[in-house]
Amino acid sequence: MKKALFLFSLISTSTLFAQLPYKHYPTYSFEEIATPEAPDYSNDEHWAALPTTNDFADETPAGLEEKQATAKADVFFVHPTMYSGEKPHETNWNGDLSDEALNQKCDESTIKYQASVFNEAGRIYAPRYRQGHLHVYYGNQKVDAKKALDLAYQDVKRAFEYYLKHYNEGRPIIIASHSQGTTHTTRLVKEFFDGTPLQKQFVVGYLIGMPVEKNAFETIKACESPEETNCFCSWRTFADGYYPPWYQKDESHVAVTNPLSWTTSDEFVANTKNEGGVLRKFDKIRPGVVGARVHKGLLWIDRLRVPGARIVNMKNLHVADINLFYINIRKNVLLRLQQFLNK
Repeated sequence: MKKALFLFSLISTSTLFAQLPYKHYPTYSFEEIATPEAPDYSNDEHWAALPTTNDFADETPAGLEEKQATAKADVFFVHPTMYSGEKPHETNWNGDLSDEALNQKCDESTIKYQASVFNEAGRIYAPRYRQGHLHVYYGNQKVDAKKALDLAYQDVKRAFEYYLKHYNEGRPIIIASHSQGTTHTTRLVKEFFDGTPLQKQFVVGYLIGMPVEKNAFETIKACESPEETNCFCSWRTFADGYYPPWYQKDESHVAVTNPLSWTTSDEFVANTKNEGGVLRKFDKIRPGVVGARVHKGLLWIDRLRVPGARIVNMKNLHVADINLFYINIRKNVLLRLQQFLNK
């Protein structure tokens, strides 16, 4: 697994869900642990990425160009769990925005390797938030876990409200997220876009790394074609034939987009349609890294075609949900935005 993390580098042990156990976690109830101070979104330091600051969302591999200054849309990106219990002090239910090491970990992983995929199509706004500990997904303290996730969502919601009031200025909006971020953006899309006046600004949602049901929203459906707008894309990546431990008998009610065809068809799409993924060095694009197919609520991929892949027995590719399809995602955002602007 460490070799797999070296290959893809990006997220944290938090995104591997049941593959890498955390060492430190909350042992008390939510009320018994002090809540970290709330973020102030008028403070640039409480954003992991803004189009007006130099940050890791500005990064690109060789041959690509960041174009936020001239981008015609905004991307509101919510990062995955980075507060994963790796350090002895990580025993709160929610992460602290004053934790500089945690912020750095976020910036140098998910913001660089994931949020950056959108920096040609849109101006990137990625809030820091009091993210729930990885334990909210693992543990048996369901009531406390819900309170921790609710607190995290309230931060994301306030960040989005601040963004709307101070930054958006009526521009088209793309919502993007991974893992815990998708837990929150699913709520955000339902509250702010689903059947509301703001829906007219909604281009598309990339709600990746968590199961999102096909009927999660009343008026926003899963995307069925590469150029469709006012819809959402979602997938969770696993090796072909693998069912994760938490998989139910059949999860066909979960929406799955194949990011090589941008349809929900279960037809296998060969790796020749994969225009390029990125690895740890983030130095160049590697075309043809995997083929993929949709299978009963999962995205199954064939063998990895990257250096070192033969010695990695990796079944859960959650860590690489975005990396493996970096260029396909990047181009698809541009396509959907152009279709939206042409309406």
